[in-house]
This record gives sequence, C-alpha cells and structure tokens, in this order.
Amino acid sequence: MPKALLSIDIGNTDTVFGLYMDGAWRPHLRMRSLVEDASVHYEAKLRLHLLELSLNLSDVKTVVLSSVVPPLTSIVGQMAERLFGSPPIVVGPTTFAGLTVEIDRPHEIGSDLVANAVAAWTKYGRNCVVVDFGTALTFTTVSERGQILGVAIAPGLRTAVKALFANTAQLPEVPLKLPESAIGKNTVQAIQAGILLGYESLVRGMITRIRRELGGDCVAVATGGLSSIIDTLHGEFVEININLTLDGLLAIGQAHEKNLSE
Repeated sequence: MPKALLSIDIGNTDTVFGLYMDGAWRPHLRMRSLVEDASVHYEAKLRLHLLELSLNLSDVKTVVLSSVVPPLTSIVGQMAERLFGSPPIVVGPTTFAGLTVEIDRPHEIGSDLVANAVAAWTKYGRNCVVVDFGTALTFTTVSERGQILGVAIAPGLRTAVKALFANTAQLPEVPLKLPESAIGKNTVQAIQAGILLGYESLVRGMITRIRRELGGDCVAVATGGLSSIIDTLHGEFVEININLTLDGLLAIGQAHEKNLSE
C-alpha cells in the first residue's frame, strides 16, 4: 500500500489532521486546540480516525507539523514521534528551501503563514498575497522570486464579533451573514453591516494597496474557515482553498522526502 503523508495544522481555535494518500486528501480530522489532556485527547482521536480510514500507523511515512500554539507543539510532536516512529518536520521560517523569509525577525512569523506562502508560491510562481480568514485575518505577501516579503494582521471576523459582544452587554448574538445594505435598520443588521461590509472594504483595500506596492502584478488567494462568508469578495481571488495550509505542509513534506531520496 502507498505511504501516507500526515499534515498537522495546530491553530489557535482548531487543530486539523490531514492525510494525503494516492494523490488526494482523505477526510480531515478537526478538533479543538486543547492544551489540557492534549496528548491523550489527540492520540485517541487520531487512532480512531486512522481506523475509520482503514489505515495502520505504519502506513504513515512522513508527518509535517505547523503550530501557532507553543504549548501544543511539543505535546503533539512527541505524540507523533511515539505513534509513527520518527519526529515530525516542524515548520519554521527556514523549513522550505525554495522560499526565504525577508522580514526583520523571521522567527516571529507564524508557521501557518509559511505553509500558506509555500502552497501559493508553489502553485502560481508569481507575486501573490494569501488572505487567511481565521482567528486572525492575515495577508501574507510573496514575491515571484520566492520571498515572503511581509504580513499584515487584523482581528478575524469572529474575533471582532466576540470583542464587540464582550464589551457591549445589550447586543445580541449575530449570524455572520452579509447584509443587503450598509444602512442597518435594526441591531442585527447594523452589526452585520459594520463588521461584514467593513471587512469587505478592509480586504479589498488591502489587496489593492499590496498590488500597487508590487507594481500591479499580484494574484490573491483566500483560505481559512471563513473565506467564503463574504461572497462579494470572490472576484478578488484566483482561488478560494480552505485546505491551503495543508497543501503547503504537503509541499514541505514532499520536498523533504525528495531530499532524502536523492
């Protein structure tokens, strides 16, 4: 049986396990990013997931780990090493030889942003900006020469909504649904207009500014769990790929496998 590659993306909210085999992703395993009892929690779920996919631990050849939750990096890394017999490839600013990080403090960049950049640049090979609609809204800009030029960060959609509720006792819970008008006629519409239409302008304006700073030639790629919420932005992107981070981890793992075989 062909060997599988396991990508692990530990985010601030969720952790995703992706298994790539026979040229395709198998169904992903997603769970909350929990520090308490994490090792037992993750191991039990992962073992069950492999069983449901009719895979053995020995079927996993390579493990690639991205984490923006430092307490979980070592916990999940040690679990992966225990299960699969070798330490995972832990993504950092120098993990992928084809891409350099041209920022002041490379160690500060999130490994998920590195993975996003790897995926976009590997696929398009030109100036690109990756917009990740996650816990934070991030814009990662990569040059055609394979340089991560920098990042812009804003609060994510859900983060903004939660911050509003936390400080305003009388506001109701509001679904993340794009309103028809920027002029809200009730409280729910008012919040939807302010946040969702506000974020539409924020994203469109940031992409426009980044393109201008790069001389106009720059494709935009969207990812993240909320990337499809503001559908009026879809025309800005050449691709909306919720699996972009996992695709980047896959590219990093495959490059590692290729280096080992040479």
